[in-house]
Amino acid sequence: MDYVKCSALNLAYLGDAVFELFVRERLLKTANAPVGKRNEAARRVVNAKAQARMYFKIFDELTEAEKAVLKRGRNAHARSRAKSADVLEYRRATALETLLGFLYLDGNVERLNFIVEKCMEGELCDAL
Repeated sequence: MDYVKCSALNLAYLGDAVFELFVRERLLKTANAPVGKRNEAARRVVNAKAQARMYFKIFDELTEAEKAVLKRGRNAHARSRAKSADVLEYRRATALETLLGFLYLDGNVERLNFIVEKCMEGELCDAL
């Protein structure tokens, strides 16, 4: 599959899973807590409102090509939206997920790790 031609929403679909995996791995490595508490902490970070905040954290760190992918995701027209986020927050979260899905498929693990680490700064400190 040519992931460059892949729709933004399909990239976001994958990016959502990639982000959740990174968050769960981080929680597993850094916190000695019951699974229920870890899941609760993950939900506080893996949601449209939180991801919309992260959009702004990373924007200035992105290359022009990455900003173009982000824009594709932000402008994608999803038929649904998160219950706990407004339309703009949902679009920014979709944009972030689109970028993560793109970087994952591109095999750019180093860049993906950098972006996710930047997103996570300060997010899990008080999650548990």
